[in-house]
Amino acid sequence: MKTLYLLRHAKAAPDSPKGDAARPLLKRGRKAAAAMGELLGGLEARPELILCSPSVRTRETLDLVLPALDPAPDIAIENELYLAPAAALLDRLRRVPDKTGCVLLIGHNPGIHELAARLATDDEELRQNFPTAALAALAVRGAWSELHWHEAALSFLRTPKDLKSDRDDA
Repeated sequence: MKTLYLLRHAKAAPDSPKGDAARPLLKRGRKAAAAMGELLGGLEARPELILCSPSVRTRETLDLVLPALDPAPDIAIENELYLAPAAALLDRLRRVPDKTGCVLLIGHNPGIHELAARLATDDEELRQNFPTAALAALAVRGAWSELHWHEAALSFLRTPKDLKSDRDDA
């Protein structure tokens, strides 16, 4: 069984004079990204490979997640992931080496949300919303090259609000 984590970048500034790809994270986004990193760091399946869009907001999200991941995974910042649609993201995942057991993909909506919903065998929880810094975990059977729509089991979907309410309940 393989694990796929899908992480939407954290909350970013609404615009940048340098263009969409240069939008940095807001303070709220930096906190959410760090919290998602802590969540990932506490999970049994740790990313061995991180695939990340090259935008400033996705790379800043990555930078805030990384300190919680030990051992440090391999990282690939790939231009083709910037604002990629779900089908392109699926094509990229199919090229992951089969020896890799756990992948984290950091990307953008609507592609990452659609990817999560279309991969899941039961997408009810994923139909509603996939807010900034949302993290979906999917269990994948078989080879990455054989990954198809509606064949992965959703293990969980967490948002920054979920983590805040978890801390409030403790």
